[in-house]
Amino acid sequence: MAGLILDRLTKRFAAGAPAAVDAVSLDVADGEFLAILGPSGCGKTTLLRLVAGFERPSGGAVRLGDRVVADGRTHVPPEDRHVGIVFQSYALWPHMSVGENVGYPLRTRGIKGAEYRRQVAAALDTVGLGGVEDRRPASLSGGQRQRVALARCLAMSPDLVLLDEPLANLDVHLKASLLDEFQHFRARTGATMLYITHDQSEAMALADRIAVMAHGRVEQLADPETLYRSPATAFVADFIGMGGIVEAVLPAATAGGRTLVEIAGHHALVRAAAGQPAGPALVCLRPEDLALADDGLPARCRRAQYQGGEWLVELTVDGQEDRQLQLLAKPGAVPAPGAAVRLRIGDGWVIPR
Repeated sequence: MAGLILDRLTKRFAAGAPAAVDAVSLDVADGEFLAILGPSGCGKTTLLRLVAGFERPSGGAVRLGDRVVADGRTHVPPEDRHVGIVFQSYALWPHMSVGENVGYPLRTRGIKGAEYRRQVAAALDTVGLGGVEDRRPASLSGGQRQRVALARCLAMSPDLVLLDEPLANLDVHLKASLLDEFQHFRARTGATMLYITHDQSEAMALADRIAVMAHGRVEQLADPETLYRSPATAFVADFIGMGGIVEAVLPAATAGGRTLVEIAGHHALVRAAAGQPAGPALVCLRPEDLALADDGLPARCRRAQYQGGEWLVELTVDGQEDRQLQLLAKPGAVPAPGAAVRLRIGDGWVIPR
């Protein structure tokens, strides 16, 4: 397997148009699982197409291992990049058997006979589908078809595996099963994997690191816990998890660690990076950071939704009615819509500026 390096990779679809991918630099280590996460239109699928070779970059470079596959002078076509792709639509040929679908990349490389059959069987065994070589894709479930697509990818022994929203068309139960399958696939193969998704739960469950994209740029690249607990921008704080953002004041510049902030006249200790200046700030408060209390931050309940064993309570801070917070409450301790409440802040994060 090989790592992937993107060096200020840029794509514009017309002269003078905004960049769909804007000077993105990423270094994906050999064997790493990196998720590209973001809303529709953020540039993540264009980024995948640039890596795969389906699009030519307007600037920057793509390297697979020690090989430049795209820059201002070079464009290696997709079939010569040795990259495997798993699409959300499976992209299986209905007129071919499962074995023929899996073996297609082997046939294009001239592998035949007993060795061809051995490699097809081994790839299907790896994804738990041994013995179904003669069946047609239409006779399989959605989850099984996605595993066939994984087996086909595995059969070509790619340097890099690209997964383009592979769970988008599956129901919640199949998604859970396929998440396990991707983890097993990665453990068995040691493949370098780039996973494109808009679903943060998928990215959090699978990836070593996640690159959050917005407007063609990477807002933050970090491990899942860091993204959730210490978002680098207001966009990341809002997009990841169920965090709320409130306006605050820092009485003094921060030295790192826990620091005092003032929110709607209430003082609380939250986490902050070193060097944040005194003055106006934004603070990210996750649901687990908050609890109902007799004294604390003044707020008002907007509504409560039963989540099975607990309630998700949506609130607004007094004076900041355009900003929403959420907390989890046990049955019997749920405020009525419109009720004034007080919140105890146990933790939080000052968004860097």
